[in-house]
Amino acid sequence: MSETDTKTPDAVPTFVDRLPRPIQPYLRLMRADRPVGVWLLLIPCFWGSLVARPNPTPAHEMFGFWFLFLVGSFVMRSAGCIYNDIIDRDIDRQVERTAARPLASGRIKPAAAWVLLVLLCLIGLAVLLQLGLPAIITGLCSLILVAGYPFMKRITWWPQAWLGLTFNWGVLVGAATLAGTIPVSAMMIYAAGIFWTLGYDTIYAHQDREDDALVGVKSSARRLGQHSATAIAAFFGLTLVLFAFALIAEDALHGLPFLLPAALHFIWQIRKLDIEDPALCLKLFKSNVLTGILLTLPLFAA
Repeated sequence: MSETDTKTPDAVPTFVDRLPRPIQPYLRLMRADRPVGVWLLLIPCFWGSLVARPNPTPAHEMFGFWFLFLVGSFVMRSAGCIYNDIIDRDIDRQVERTAARPLASGRIKPAAAWVLLVLLCLIGLAVLLQLGLPAIITGLCSLILVAGYPFMKRITWWPQAWLGLTFNWGVLVGAATLAGTIPVSAMMIYAAGIFWTLGYDTIYAHQDREDDALVGVKSSARRLGQHSATAIAAFFGLTLVLFAFALIAEDALHGLPFLLPAALHFIWQIRKLDIEDPALCLKLFKSNVLTGILLTLPLFAA
């Protein structure tokens, strides 16, 4: 990866550049060419549905819900990116990595972005309405977190924690969909997801640490600084502990050994981490899709 790609990964050419030019800025605004965020939003839905599923649950029914979670995760992650970019466009212009984003660069006007945002939210609502009343109510409650997220970096050193509250809400929606309620084990996994997000998004935030300081934007990366590796190790450790408690609460002790692959992957991330290497930080952040999949394994035993 060249220095330019390292500093401005949001401007790296992708498959979007081969599509008709008029739609390219809108797909970039949706981050359609960057699926990591969709996975990180979707995987907690899997967790919640697995830990709360009735026994037995027909496979076709489970896969039907997972398809709805996939569609919902894609459109709502896209909507969230658009909303964040609308709020943050003035800041994004001052950060090298994000200066080329469609709203920050002026390729899309805010009014057009709002129209696309509303359309995506309507699709998300249509998906949510298929999941039953408990899941509908739970899903709608997440809008408070979504609305507040872009402002957190202006008022707290821990916007990554708020992102954890938001991005792992799918645990609660998944549990409410399958069980009609949210068991204690699902709440434990939700808490585990918050610490997981706090870890991986602190790694991600180290890409912009210097620019954030110049602009005056707060983050856990700036707050933790050289202590980041130790803190991230603690966050990942708490993720594993809370997953273990959830398995114990479900009387699924046979699932505990399946936490080992995720633990090893967490150790690999900490050993590889170099907060002065933005390209490596991005690579480690992306690797958490695999971490999330590995954390799903023990839940099949729940």
